[in-house]
Amino acid sequence: MGYPGAECEYESLRKARISENKARMASLKLNRCADELRSAVSSPKSSKTSTKSPAKEKVKGLGSGSLRRSDRLRGKPANLDLPSEPDFSVAAPRRKLATPAWRKMGLGSRGGGARGSVYDSVLGICCHFCRQKKLCGEEDCKRCSTGNINQPCIGKTECSVCHSSNGILCRACLMIRYGEDIDEVRKMKNWMCPHCIEEKGIKPYWICNSSLCLKKRKMTPTGIAIYHAREKGYKSVAHLLMDELKSAGKWFEA
Repeated sequence: MGYPGAECEYESLRKARISENKARMASLKLNRCADELRSAVSSPKSSKTSTKSPAKEKVKGLGSGSLRRSDRLRGKPANLDLPSEPDFSVAAPRRKLATPAWRKMGLGSRGGGARGSVYDSVLGICCHFCRQKKLCGEEDCKRCSTGNINQPCIGKTECSVCHSSNGILCRACLMIRYGEDIDEVRKMKNWMCPHCIEEKGIKPYWICNSSLCLKKRKMTPTGIAIYHAREKGYKSVAHLLMDELKSAGKWFEA
């Protein structure tokens, strides 16, 4: 225990450290910066001016002209220049369907690579087999080439009996799955879809081989079976299935 009035070793070290810090701050002129900050915080005017952005200060110092201010900031009523009443005397222009991009590029010609390759949820008619709403790409189809939704699609079939979605087939599916050419089908006024042919019993063992219809019969969908059918000498997948069902002696009620 020390004597009264005598400094302990810790106090001596603390005072020495304080003196060193003050000398260092003085050499770095930190005291002056601290005083300026205190005066800036205590002054009410400096608090307002400190909120100005540097960008505005630069613009103000250009000297080429004053800042542009809106009528509202200058105390003037805003001039919106709006008409007092809307004019309904002129009818709005009728909306027209734009020409498909593939048609503008000349990809819709017969035999072109764009046939049936452009999907359109509005103009496209769903094929019963591939279930794709694609434009047919036929050059003389007014629906798919000009965008006239009121015209039929000549690139899709239509059954003369049921006139249902079961009888809508695109060119590729009609040929690969059933062995029929759509150009010949268009010439036949009494063309019937596979469903109606089965119902009327015109071709025994002739069925629709779409995945939807095969599942209803509890049969496994064939997938891409055209290569297997062609290897065995069949015209289409339907002809292959017809022969297999006939050999197995299986017949299904429509």
